[in-house]
Amino acid sequence: MKHPSALLLLALVAVTALPAQAQLLPQAPVGATASGTQPLDRIVAVVDENVILQSELNDAVRSVKQQYASSPGQLPPDDVLERQVLDRLILMKLQVAKASDQGIRVSSADVDQAVAAVAQQNHMSPEQLQGAVEQSGQGFAAFRDQLSDQLLVQRLHDSVVRDSVNITDSEISNLLASPTYKAGEVHLAHIQISIPAGGTAADIQSAQAKAQQALDAIKGGMDFNAAAIRYSDAQDALEGGDLGWRKVDEIPPAFADTVAGMKPGQVSAALRGPTGFHILKLVDQRAPSRQVVTEYHARQILIRPSELVTPEQAQQKAQDLYNRIVNKHEDFAKLAKENSKDPTTANAGGDMGWFQHDQWGSTIAQQLDQLKDGEVSQPFQSEAGWHILEREGTRKSDVTDESERNQARQAIGNRKAEQAYEDFLRQLRSDAYIDILVPALKNPDAQSNS
Repeated sequence: MKHPSALLLLALVAVTALPAQAQLLPQAPVGATASGTQPLDRIVAVVDENVILQSELNDAVRSVKQQYASSPGQLPPDDVLERQVLDRLILMKLQVAKASDQGIRVSSADVDQAVAAVAQQNHMSPEQLQGAVEQSGQGFAAFRDQLSDQLLVQRLHDSVVRDSVNITDSEISNLLASPTYKAGEVHLAHIQISIPAGGTAADIQSAQAKAQQALDAIKGGMDFNAAAIRYSDAQDALEGGDLGWRKVDEIPPAFADTVAGMKPGQVSAALRGPTGFHILKLVDQRAPSRQVVTEYHARQILIRPSELVTPEQAQQKAQDLYNRIVNKHEDFAKLAKENSKDPTTANAGGDMGWFQHDQWGSTIAQQLDQLKDGEVSQPFQSEAGWHILEREGTRKSDVTDESERNQARQAIGNRKAEQAYEDFLRQLRSDAYIDILVPALKNPDAQSNS
């Protein structure tokens, strides 16, 4: 059975349930045995009041290797990969603990919905997904724990961003009016070499040297994605540093100026940013285009069932009104004003104004597709009740300016949110007690944080 993509996405957050006696386990080498048969687990890192076990690290590393089974050359040596994965497990522990401290909770029903969504994305039923997870060697309970942790972290992210990111109309207007405003989108990948919060001159020098090592490796022929896996300490490092498509104005201005001068395939120098050094690759770019959509003008009559009107009576009343409109040629607007129970359109004779295809929902959109201008629909049912729809006209409308304003709002929001959460994570890690107990897993460039 195909290994589900969810397992690949979750490889970096393989947080399994911690046995109650785990903290009492001796720090034995991997492979040591008790009673000569059972291997003992060991603690590889202490993260505040939590620990990371060797078994957790092994499971997460194994998942990453499964993800890259078709291209193992993309992965760094095992010792580097283990440090990369451990770093992300540490960050996940910190975020989950912070979310719990802030009272953020995830219910069993929330996890059920997440399982169903993952199954759907992989074209499976939940039962098939469970079988695939167990076939991969992971317990399904641990898989659900991973999903729960991801939901916690997502809600923590939303909370941090919500509390720290505000966007005003003047900011949007200023961005659109700015001569430096750049339209279009770029597909980027990046390598990030972070500097600790409150980093010293030695920290900065070490990060700069590591960034130069990454650049030298790329110039020497190493694939950019492989270099990201090996050198980057961003959360997306093990995905090759892929940032996907984004508006140019979602990128910090200093970086946007650099990207503007690049061609697809080019790699930037090491750029100093607020959180460290960044190396960017422009994968591709695309120019904006005018956005023209079809808009519809229609009227509707809505008959709602109520305590006094049964569903059958509502259907019959809608049918009677349809007959009066079509067979007796009574005025649609007059009947709508007298009979429709839609509070937003009834007083306007059922006039829905001009709107885009799905603006009033998929049920009405389906009816619009079946009508010609001037035609009246047969009564049809939605969750709201029974409708009669008259399509009055269509037009092409240029929504580029409106769309551009929405995109500018999103660009400002994304840029602020990304910076806010990156700052939050740096501070979270800086304030934490982290003790890596296995010397081979310590980052040779990192300063002690204990």
